[in-house]
Amino acid sequence: MDDTIHQAPQGAASRYKARRTMDILLHLGAHRTASTSFQHYLRRNAARLGASGTAVWGPQVTRKGLLTGALPVPGLMSAAEQFKRARGRVSLALAKAEGTGARRVVIADENLIGAPRRNLRDMRLYPGAGERMARYHGVFGGRLRRVVFSIRSQDAYWNSSLAFSVARGGYVPGPVERAQIAGSLRGWRDVITDIACALPGVEIIVAPYEAFGGLPEHKLALLLGDEVDEMPRGHAREWLNASPDLPALRAALQARGADIRQLPEGEGPWQVFSDAERAALREAYDDDLFWLRAGADGLATLTEKIDLAGAGKTPPAAVLTRGKEDDRQRRRMA
Repeated sequence: MDDTIHQAPQGAASRYKARRTMDILLHLGAHRTASTSFQHYLRRNAARLGASGTAVWGPQVTRKGLLTGALPVPGLMSAAEQFKRARGRVSLALAKAEGTGARRVVIADENLIGAPRRNLRDMRLYPGAGERMARYHGVFGGRLRRVVFSIRSQDAYWNSSLAFSVARGGYVPGPVERAQIAGSLRGWRDVITDIACALPGVEIIVAPYEAFGGLPEHKLALLLGDEVDEMPRGHAREWLNASPDLPALRAALQARGADIRQLPEGEGPWQVFSDAERAALREAYDDDLFWLRAGADGLATLTEKIDLAGAGKTPPAAVLTRGKEDDRQRRRMA
Protein backbone atom coordinates (compact mmCIF):
# COMPACT_ATOMS: atom_id res chain seq x y z
CA MET A 1 0.00 0.00 0.00
CA ASP A 2 1.32 3.50 -0.88
CA ASP A 3 2.55 5.67 1.97
CA THR A 4 0.88 8.60 0.24
CA ILE A 5 -2.54 7.59 1.52
CA HIS A 6 -1.70 9.23 4.86
CA GLN A 7 -0.41 12.53 3.46
CA ALA A 8 -2.51 15.68 3.65
CA PRO A 9 -4.10 16.85 0.40
CA GLN A 10 -2.46 19.81 -1.30
CA GLY A 11 -3.51 22.62 -3.64
CA ALA A 12 -7.17 23.34 -4.32
CA ALA A 13 -8.37 20.34 -2.31
CA SER A 14 -6.53 21.69 0.72
CA ARG A 15 -7.99 25.19 0.37
CA TYR A 16 -11.57 23.94 0.18
CA LYS A 17 -11.26 21.07 2.64
CA ALA A 18 -14.36 20.44 4.74
CA ARG A 19 -14.12 20.84 8.47
CA ARG A 20 -13.05 17.80 10.48
CA THR A 21 -16.46 17.85 12.17
CA MET A 22 -18.05 16.81 8.87
CA ASP A 23 -18.48 13.12 9.69
CA ILE A 24 -18.94 10.23 7.29
CA LEU A 25 -21.28 7.40 8.30
CA LEU A 26 -20.90 4.35 6.09
CA HIS A 27 -23.28 1.52 5.31
CA LEU A 28 -21.00 -1.15 3.92
CA GLY A 29 -23.33 -3.85 2.68
CA ALA A 30 -22.77 -6.76 2.39
CA HIS A 31 -24.39 -7.71 -0.90
CA ARG A 32 -27.60 -9.74 -0.75
CA THR A 33 -28.55 -8.24 2.63
CA ALA A 34 -31.17 -5.81 1.27
CA SER A 35 -28.44 -3.25 0.53
CA THR A 36 -30.11 -2.07 -2.71
CA SER A 37 -33.43 -1.65 -0.91
CA PHE A 38 -31.65 0.40 1.77
CA GLN A 39 -30.07 2.63 -0.88
CA HIS A 40 -33.48 3.10 -2.51
CA TYR A 41 -34.95 4.08 0.87
CA LEU A 42 -32.17 6.64 1.44
CA ARG A 43 -32.51 8.08 -2.05
CA ARG A 44 -36.28 8.50 -1.80
CA ASN A 45 -35.92 10.18 1.62
CA ALA A 46 -32.86 12.27 0.74
CA ALA A 47 -34.74 15.59 0.86
CA ARG A 48 -36.14 14.95 4.32
CA LEU A 49 -32.79 13.74 5.60
CA GLY A 50 -31.10 16.75 4.06
CA ALA A 51 -33.43 19.05 5.98
CA SER A 52 -32.12 17.51 9.21
CA GLY A 53 -28.47 17.92 8.19
CA THR A 54 -27.80 14.51 6.63
CA ALA A 55 -26.50 14.32 3.07
CA VAL A 56 -26.90 11.00 1.24
CA TRP A 57 -24.32 9.58 -1.18
CA GLY A 58 -25.39 6.34 -2.78
CA PRO A 59 -23.93 4.52 -5.80
CA GLN A 60 -25.26 7.32 -8.01
CA VAL A 61 -22.58 9.50 -6.40
CA THR A 62 -19.80 7.12 -5.41
CA ARG A 63 -19.65 5.23 -8.72
CA LYS A 64 -19.62 8.27 -11.00
CA GLY A 65 -16.01 9.28 -10.61
CA LEU A 66 -15.95 10.50 -7.02
CA LEU A 67 -13.84 7.60 -5.73
CA THR A 68 -11.95 6.81 -8.92
CA GLY A 69 -8.30 6.39 -8.02
CA ALA A 70 -8.86 5.27 -4.45
CA LEU A 71 -8.05 1.87 -5.87
CA PRO A 72 -5.39 2.35 -8.58
CA VAL A 73 -6.36 1.64 -12.17
CA PRO A 74 -4.05 1.14 -15.16
CA GLY A 75 -3.08 4.32 -16.95
CA LEU A 76 -0.50 7.06 -17.31
CA MET A 77 -1.12 8.49 -13.85
CA SER A 78 0.73 6.94 -10.90
CA ALA A 79 -1.18 5.22 -8.10
CA ALA A 80 -0.10 7.97 -5.69
CA GLU A 81 -1.40 10.72 -8.00
CA GLN A 82 -4.67 8.87 -8.56
CA PHE A 83 -5.10 8.56 -4.81
CA LYS A 84 -4.35 12.24 -4.17
CA ARG A 85 -6.90 13.32 -6.77
CA ALA A 86 -9.56 10.99 -5.34
CA ARG A 87 -9.01 12.44 -1.89
CA GLY A 88 -9.20 15.94 -3.29
CA ARG A 89 -12.54 15.20 -4.99
CA VAL A 90 -13.97 13.78 -1.79
CA SER A 91 -12.77 16.80 0.20
CA LEU A 92 -14.35 19.20 -2.26
CA ALA A 93 -17.61 17.20 -2.29
CA LEU A 94 -17.74 17.28 1.51
CA ALA A 95 -17.17 21.04 1.49
CA LYS A 96 -19.99 21.45 -1.03
CA ALA A 97 -22.34 19.31 1.09
CA GLU A 98 -21.43 21.32 4.16
CA GLY A 99 -22.19 24.51 2.26
CA THR A 100 -25.77 23.29 1.79
CA GLY A 101 -26.17 22.82 5.56
CA ALA A 102 -25.18 19.17 5.93
CA ARG A 103 -23.47 18.19 9.17
CA ARG A 104 -22.88 14.57 8.23
CA VAL A 105 -22.80 12.38 5.13
CA VAL A 106 -24.29 8.89 4.90
CA ILE A 107 -22.55 6.78 2.25
CA ALA A 108 -24.17 3.51 1.18
CA ASP A 109 -22.25 1.43 -1.35
CA GLU A 110 -21.70 -2.29 -0.85
CA ASN A 111 -19.17 -2.45 -3.67
CA LEU A 112 -16.57 -0.68 -1.52
CA ILE A 113 -15.64 -4.01 0.08
CA GLY A 114 -15.55 -5.86 -3.25
CA ALA A 115 -17.76 -7.28 -5.96
CA PRO A 116 -19.89 -10.44 -5.73
CA ARG A 117 -18.21 -11.81 -8.86
CA ARG A 118 -14.88 -11.75 -7.01
CA ASN A 119 -16.44 -13.76 -4.17
CA LEU A 120 -17.81 -16.26 -6.66
CA ARG A 121 -14.51 -16.47 -8.52
CA ASP A 122 -12.54 -17.07 -5.32
CA MET A 123 -15.38 -19.00 -3.65
CA ARG A 124 -14.89 -17.15 -0.37
CA LEU A 125 -16.12 -13.96 1.26
CA TYR A 126 -14.55 -10.62 0.26
CA PRO A 127 -10.86 -11.60 0.24
CA GLY A 128 -9.71 -8.03 -0.52
CA ALA A 129 -11.93 -6.17 1.94
CA GLY A 130 -9.14 -5.04 4.26
CA GLU A 131 -6.87 -3.49 1.63
CA ARG A 132 -9.79 -1.84 -0.14
CA MET A 133 -11.17 -0.27 3.02
CA ALA A 134 -7.73 0.98 4.12
CA ARG A 135 -7.48 2.94 0.88
CA TYR A 136 -11.03 4.31 1.10
CA HIS A 137 -10.38 5.32 4.71
CA GLY A 138 -7.42 7.34 3.49
CA VAL A 139 -9.50 8.96 0.74
CA PHE A 140 -12.13 9.95 3.31
CA GLY A 141 -9.42 11.87 5.14
CA GLY A 142 -10.03 10.44 8.60
CA ARG A 143 -13.65 11.62 8.69
CA LEU A 144 -15.18 8.14 8.79
CA ARG A 145 -16.79 7.79 12.21
CA ARG A 146 -19.17 4.82 12.08
CA VAL A 147 -19.74 1.77 9.90
CA VAL A 148 -22.84 -0.43 9.81
CA PHE A 149 -22.12 -3.80 8.25
CA SER A 150 -24.90 -6.27 7.45
CA ILE A 151 -24.25 -10.00 7.43
CA ARG A 152 -26.42 -12.97 6.50
CA SER A 153 -26.35 -16.69 7.13
CA GLN A 154 -23.83 -18.12 4.69
CA ASP A 155 -26.21 -20.67 3.19
CA ALA A 156 -28.74 -17.98 2.32
CA TYR A 157 -26.05 -15.51 1.27
CA TRP A 158 -24.41 -17.88 -1.22
CA ASN A 159 -27.80 -19.13 -2.47
CA SER A 160 -28.88 -15.59 -3.21
CA SER A 161 -25.53 -14.57 -4.73
CA LEU A 162 -25.46 -17.57 -7.05
CA ALA A 163 -29.09 -17.16 -8.12
CA PHE A 164 -28.51 -13.51 -8.92
CA SER A 165 -25.31 -14.37 -10.81
CA VAL A 166 -26.92 -17.11 -12.92
CA ALA A 167 -29.78 -14.76 -13.84
CA ARG A 168 -27.17 -12.32 -15.15
CA GLY A 169 -25.19 -14.83 -17.16
CA GLY A 170 -23.04 -16.48 -14.51
CA TYR A 171 -22.22 -20.15 -14.31
CA VAL A 172 -24.19 -22.84 -12.49
CA PRO A 173 -21.80 -24.29 -9.90
CA GLY A 174 -21.03 -27.98 -9.98
CA PRO A 175 -20.39 -30.28 -7.01
CA VAL A 176 -16.71 -29.31 -6.74
CA GLU A 177 -17.49 -25.58 -6.56
CA ARG A 178 -20.35 -26.13 -4.11
CA ALA A 179 -18.14 -28.20 -1.83
CA GLN A 180 -15.38 -25.59 -1.92
CA ILE A 181 -17.77 -22.79 -0.96
CA ALA A 182 -19.31 -24.86 1.83
CA GLY A 183 -15.89 -25.83 3.16
CA SER A 184 -14.34 -22.35 3.11
CA LEU A 185 -12.81 -21.28 6.40
CA ARG A 186 -13.31 -17.57 5.66
CA GLY A 187 -16.43 -16.36 7.40
CA TRP A 188 -17.89 -13.01 8.42
CA ARG A 189 -15.57 -12.97 11.41
CA ASP A 190 -12.60 -12.77 9.06
CA VAL A 191 -14.20 -10.07 6.91
CA ILE A 192 -15.07 -7.97 9.97
CA THR A 193 -11.57 -8.39 11.37
CA ASP A 194 -10.05 -7.22 8.08
CA ILE A 195 -12.35 -4.19 7.99
CA ALA A 196 -11.65 -3.28 11.62
CA CYS A 197 -7.89 -3.47 11.10
CA ALA A 198 -8.23 -1.19 8.07
CA LEU A 199 -10.36 1.35 10.00
CA PRO A 200 -8.65 1.96 13.35
CA GLY A 201 -10.75 4.03 15.72
CA VAL A 202 -13.92 3.69 13.64
CA GLU A 203 -17.02 2.32 15.36
CA ILE A 204 -18.27 -0.83 13.61
CA ILE A 205 -21.83 -2.06 14.20
CA VAL A 206 -22.87 -5.43 12.78
CA ALA A 207 -26.54 -5.80 11.88
CA PRO A 208 -27.75 -9.29 10.87
CA TYR A 209 -29.96 -9.46 7.81
CA GLU A 210 -32.28 -11.80 9.70
CA ALA A 211 -33.19 -8.92 12.05
CA PHE A 212 -32.75 -5.81 9.90
CA GLY A 213 -33.16 -6.92 6.27
CA GLY A 214 -36.63 -5.47 5.73
CA LEU A 215 -36.33 -2.54 8.15
CA PRO A 216 -34.22 0.19 6.54
CA GLU A 217 -35.36 2.88 8.97
CA HIS A 218 -33.94 0.83 11.84
CA LYS A 219 -30.69 0.35 9.96
CA LEU A 220 -30.52 4.10 9.42
CA ALA A 221 -31.06 4.60 13.15
CA LEU A 222 -27.96 2.51 13.79
CA LEU A 223 -25.97 4.77 11.47
CA LEU A 224 -27.24 8.08 12.83
CA GLY A 225 -27.47 7.14 16.50
CA ASP A 226 -28.79 10.05 18.55
CA GLU A 227 -28.18 12.67 15.88
CA VAL A 228 -31.68 12.45 14.36
CA ASP A 229 -34.72 11.94 16.58
CA GLU A 230 -37.04 10.26 14.07
CA MET A 231 -36.23 8.20 11.01
CA PRO A 232 -38.35 8.68 7.87
CA ARG A 233 -40.83 5.88 7.25
CA GLY A 234 -41.64 6.57 3.60
CA HIS A 235 -40.59 3.86 1.10
CA ALA A 236 -39.38 1.68 3.96
CA ARG A 237 -41.17 -1.43 2.71
CA GLU A 238 -40.20 -1.28 -0.95
CA TRP A 239 -38.15 -4.35 -1.85
CA LEU A 240 -35.65 -4.33 -4.71
CA ASN A 241 -33.38 -6.95 -6.31
CA ALA A 242 -35.02 -10.00 -4.77
CA SER A 243 -33.39 -13.31 -5.72
CA PRO A 244 -34.91 -14.90 -8.83
CA ASP A 245 -36.76 -18.18 -8.31
CA LEU A 246 -36.30 -21.41 -10.26
CA PRO A 247 -38.73 -20.59 -13.11
CA ALA A 248 -36.98 -17.24 -13.64
CA LEU A 249 -33.57 -18.91 -13.61
CA ARG A 250 -34.63 -21.59 -16.10
CA ALA A 251 -35.97 -18.84 -18.36
CA ALA A 252 -32.65 -16.98 -18.10
CA LEU A 253 -30.69 -20.11 -19.03
CA GLN A 254 -33.01 -20.90 -21.92
CA ALA A 255 -32.75 -17.33 -23.25
CA ARG A 256 -29.00 -17.67 -23.63
CA GLY A 257 -29.14 -21.21 -25.01
CA ALA A 258 -27.85 -22.94 -21.87
CA ASP A 259 -29.03 -26.33 -20.62
CA ILE A 260 -31.89 -25.81 -18.17
CA ARG A 261 -31.27 -29.32 -16.81
CA GLN A 262 -28.43 -27.81 -14.79
CA LEU A 263 -31.16 -26.63 -12.43
CA PRO A 264 -33.61 -28.78 -10.47
CA GLU A 265 -37.24 -29.00 -11.45
CA GLY A 266 -39.98 -27.37 -9.44
CA GLU A 267 -40.95 -23.90 -8.28
CA GLY A 268 -39.78 -21.61 -5.53
CA PRO A 269 -36.26 -20.60 -4.56
CA TRP A 270 -33.21 -22.48 -5.84
CA GLN A 271 -31.57 -24.56 -3.12
CA VAL A 272 -28.00 -24.69 -4.41
CA PHE A 273 -26.40 -26.79 -1.69
CA SER A 274 -26.95 -30.28 -0.31
CA ASP A 275 -28.28 -30.77 3.22
CA ALA A 276 -24.76 -31.43 4.52
CA GLU A 277 -23.35 -28.35 2.78
CA ARG A 278 -26.14 -26.16 4.13
CA ALA A 279 -25.45 -27.49 7.61
CA ALA A 280 -21.74 -26.60 7.28
CA LEU A 281 -22.56 -23.09 6.10
CA ARG A 282 -25.04 -22.54 8.92
CA GLU A 283 -22.50 -23.84 11.40
CA ALA A 284 -20.02 -21.27 10.12
CA TYR A 285 -22.61 -18.53 10.65
CA ASP A 286 -23.31 -19.77 14.17
CA ASP A 287 -19.60 -19.50 14.90
CA ASP A 288 -19.52 -15.96 13.52
CA LEU A 289 -22.49 -14.93 15.67
CA PHE A 290 -20.99 -16.55 18.74
CA TRP A 291 -17.78 -14.56 18.28
CA LEU A 292 -19.75 -11.35 17.81
CA ARG A 293 -21.91 -11.98 20.87
CA ALA A 294 -18.78 -12.65 22.87
CA GLY A 295 -17.51 -9.17 22.09
CA ALA A 296 -15.75 -9.69 18.73
CA ASP A 297 -12.33 -9.16 20.33
CA GLY A 298 -13.32 -5.53 20.81
CA LEU A 299 -13.41 -4.92 17.05
CA ALA A 300 -17.15 -4.59 16.46
CA THR A 301 -20.52 -4.52 18.21
CA LEU A 302 -23.35 -6.85 17.25
CA THR A 303 -26.86 -5.45 17.48
CA GLU A 304 -29.83 -7.77 17.13
CA LYS A 305 -32.42 -5.72 19.00
CA ILE A 306 -34.79 -3.62 16.92
CA ASP A 307 -34.85 -0.23 18.64
CA LEU A 308 -35.69 2.84 16.59
CA ALA A 309 -34.53 5.17 19.35
CA GLY A 310 -30.98 3.91 18.98
CA ALA A 311 -28.78 0.92 18.42
CA GLY A 312 -29.80 -1.71 20.94
CA LYS A 313 -26.63 -3.61 21.68
CA THR A 314 -26.65 -7.32 22.41
CA PRO A 315 -24.80 -8.03 25.67
CA PRO A 316 -22.17 -10.77 25.80
CA ALA A 317 -23.38 -14.24 26.68
CA ALA A 318 -23.04 -15.23 30.30
CA VAL A 319 -20.92 -18.30 29.62
CA LEU A 320 -18.27 -18.12 26.91
CA THR A 321 -16.20 -21.22 26.42
CA ARG A 322 -15.53 -21.42 22.70
CA GLY A 323 -12.64 -19.46 21.30
CA LYS A 324 -11.05 -18.68 17.96
CA GLU A 325 -9.15 -21.93 17.65
CA ASP A 326 -12.20 -23.95 18.59
CA ASP A 327 -14.26 -22.10 15.96
CA ARG A 328 -11.71 -22.94 13.25
CA GLN A 329 -11.56 -26.56 14.30
CA ARG A 330 -15.35 -26.87 14.18
CA ARG A 331 -15.39 -25.42 10.65
CA ARG A 332 -12.75 -27.89 9.50
CA MET A 333 -14.76 -30.74 10.98
CA ALA A 334 -17.86 -29.45 9.18
